[in-house]
Amino acid sequence: MSILDVKSFVAGQWVAPDEDARSIENAVTGAVLGRAGNGSLDVQAMLDHARDVGGPALRNLTFHDRARMLKALATELNAHKQALYDLSFATGATQADHMIDIDGGVGTLFVFASKGRREMPDSNVYLDGDIEQLSRHGTFLGQHIATSLHGVAVHINAFNFPVWGMLEKLAPTLLAGVPAIVKPATATCYVTELAVRIMLDSGILPTGALQLVAGGLGDMLDRLTCQDVVSFTGSADTAFKLRSSDHIMRNSIRFVAEQDSLNASILGPDAVPGTPEFGLFVKEVHREMTTKAGQKCTAIRRIIAPQSHVDAVIEALGARLSKTIIGDPKADTTRMGALVSNSQKRDVLEKAAIIGAHAERVIGDPDNFDVQGADSTKGAFLPPMVFHCADPDTAIRVHDTEAFGPVSTIMGYTDLDHAIALANKGQGSLVASVITHDTDVARAVAVGAGAFHGRLYFNNRDSMKESTGHGSPLPHMVHGGPGRAGGGEELGGIRGVMHYMQRTAVQGSPDILTAISKTWVPGAREIPAPAHPFTRHFDDLDIGETIHTDPRTISLEDIEHFATFTGDTFYAHMDDAAAKRNPFFPGRVAHGYLLLSFAAGLFVEPNEGPVLANTGLDALRFMKPVQAGDSIKVRLTVKHKTPRNDEYGEVRWHATLTNQDEDKVAEYELLTMNAFKP
Repeated sequence: MSILDVKSFVAGQWVAPDEDARSIENAVTGAVLGRAGNGSLDVQAMLDHARDVGGPALRNLTFHDRARMLKALATELNAHKQALYDLSFATGATQADHMIDIDGGVGTLFVFASKGRREMPDSNVYLDGDIEQLSRHGTFLGQHIATSLHGVAVHINAFNFPVWGMLEKLAPTLLAGVPAIVKPATATCYVTELAVRIMLDSGILPTGALQLVAGGLGDMLDRLTCQDVVSFTGSADTAFKLRSSDHIMRNSIRFVAEQDSLNASILGPDAVPGTPEFGLFVKEVHREMTTKAGQKCTAIRRIIAPQSHVDAVIEALGARLSKTIIGDPKADTTRMGALVSNSQKRDVLEKAAIIGAHAERVIGDPDNFDVQGADSTKGAFLPPMVFHCADPDTAIRVHDTEAFGPVSTIMGYTDLDHAIALANKGQGSLVASVITHDTDVARAVAVGAGAFHGRLYFNNRDSMKESTGHGSPLPHMVHGGPGRAGGGEELGGIRGVMHYMQRTAVQGSPDILTAISKTWVPGAREIPAPAHPFTRHFDDLDIGETIHTDPRTISLEDIEHFATFTGDTFYAHMDDAAAKRNPFFPGRVAHGYLLLSFAAGLFVEPNEGPVLANTGLDALRFMKPVQAGDSIKVRLTVKHKTPRNDEYGEVRWHATLTNQDEDKVAEYELLTMNAFKP
């Protein structure tokens, strides 16, 4: 088999390895697979290309444009995933592992594409929070906005997920409008290179949006500015070395880290042997120890069980692990493949020896285990190993030593407070799972352990069929953790996008804020509608376009008819004396929903037209009661527009109801779907 030359993509050109290249081994055979690295890469040219070419091109796109780009990239990768599968076997990963890495990465792109279209505006300015009224009469207001950084994101990724690890950083970065330079771990960079080639060859990305470094970064990090971001996944020691550099510190360069984590799984005191929860607990631990051969930042490293059930857990887990077939990852029968390299195997054994000095190995013997379809003396194979720590309160090394492989330590607890204290001894973890059917146990752990964990995963008989698993970071939820875990937050939906944007407080008049946000702010200039807005297509409507309706008088007969017709005979609408005893009402008042119904009657244009559907209303407030004899009228303004597909878009209308004295009686936002021009 020929040796792979893994290339870098630098300023629009593929650059081959040079004499400084490192060898890459096949995890299954131990043979040299390829080489990567070039000591003479022009890193300044890469940064300039990203900042001067990629950045402006991405910032010129709206969030919706970028979201469509992510969806197209996901579709393209999905069409080529078999090639990625085939190459990934050399990393020691099984087909099931590929589903997490490759399919999971593609799925992450799809999720961010969807969130970009649904939760972000068709604009390049993101609104963060509500308007703040900074003056008495509302002529001076404040709004927090977020805009794209004018720099580059340098992504330093770990070896265990060469596709997902790249895409989970790349999706929010591109959605934010920031170009990326991806530096995968050398051991598996050949898989990342193929994924990058697929994306670049598709022509979907603007020039300069994505570059690749196979090998070392040289002095790139010393050339970053305050507009750049470093997003790192790897060891705590490496993260500390990078983030504490004088240049990074002095320039306040953003550094997002996801690093070492001694994740725990707690068996609830109610989950005794024989319950669905006990079986689920053993299944979850088994899966987290064997998936990717335990090479997951979220894998379970500490198994925390009631002292009285420790032996039962060891017995059940041992029985399940004994049936796990270790071997050639291409074989259909294999359930656990190899570690990524023999170097990684040696590191895991060294860490396991440290743990073994404080705990007894009760499952798995690295010197005596079966490997099917491969040579265990050449490939990076290890068996799952479980240690039992009899005194977890004093054995500190079981709480601070992460063997990044199929290694976990079981320990007993005396009560729930003790279990929480043991989980927190990890000094900051990405995730802890709690298997319990007792809601009080769940709340106690959330309160007691939440501060030490980025994610808490609760599971039991009610959710087990649909749950995603202890070790599955989802793009919708934050992935990160405090302390030893790095103090960062990746993913988390739009929260992840904000790492690559600058939050800015904008202050000014309603007209200024409307112009910046492309969202009408109350008090801003109104544009008289040239025709009834319900007769105008989505693309014709202007932000601020407004109609004022004629008034309608509310009669006592209206109130009583509405009460009888709907069945809403609440005393404030029907009993004058009782209503007067209520501090909110002067006497009998109109129903709030009667006012909304009459408001619709005042502004709706009844004929068939561009308005396809009323899809809801938001932020409804009733400000002042309306009595019989009062009148109401409506001001309806186009507040915001969001395209949804090629046929229609969502129009958000600001509706204000006032009475005969011009006092506000109600306010809300109406949502309609309006057709584009045919």
